[in-house]
Amino acid sequence: MKRMLHRIKDTFKGLMEDQSGIGVVEIILILVIVIGLVLIFKNEITSIINSAFDSIKSDSGAILR
Repeated sequence: MKRMLHRIKDTFKGLMEDQSGIGVVEIILILVIVIGLVLIFKNEITSIINSAFDSIKSDSGAILR
């Protein structure tokens, strides 16, 4: 009986330590959150990127002259 309890305990401990599938779930959740944020702030992100490219264009024009 004691041996069986020890075996059950070891099996349960092994199951709790096995985290091989957690990485995939975490990555999927992070991607869902990032995609959601991009969709929510699409206009703001587009505005920031456009202003950054405008700044790069004007600064590169000054460098090339």
